[in-house]
Amino acid sequence: MSTKVLVAVAAGGALGAVARYAADSWIHHWVGHGFPWGTLAVNILGSFVLGAVIELSALQWSPGEAGRAFLVIGVLGAFTTFSAFSLDAHILFVRGQAALAGIYIVASVSLGIAGLLSGMALFRQFLG
Repeated sequence: MSTKVLVAVAAGGALGAVARYAADSWIHHWVGHGFPWGTLAVNILGSFVLGAVIELSALQWSPGEAGRAFLVIGVLGAFTTFSAFSLDAHILFVRGQAALAGIYIVASVSLGIAGLLSGMALFRQFLG
């Protein structure tokens, strides 16, 4: 593991964390805090972007080890929020909102996978 890669991950992580905070704050400002819409949105968007980056890297562009670490591990790793997803699901269960928690879990996983596949398909269409 090189210093260059570690710096890339750290820089990407800082950028991704700030972007996640901004997106989550903006979404909650507009739709409220009753449901974890911000976490759901960033997970879907992050999955879509990851799919796009994977497809772009496979078809036309190689960002190199440091570039890949910056984007995938740093930016997207900090932007997507599976740990926050887990906490949000738990909180919904603890509040006695098991049905809502179940909907949130199914929506996060299925729409996250759909976002990944959509990002891959979009870039495959334009670059393939």
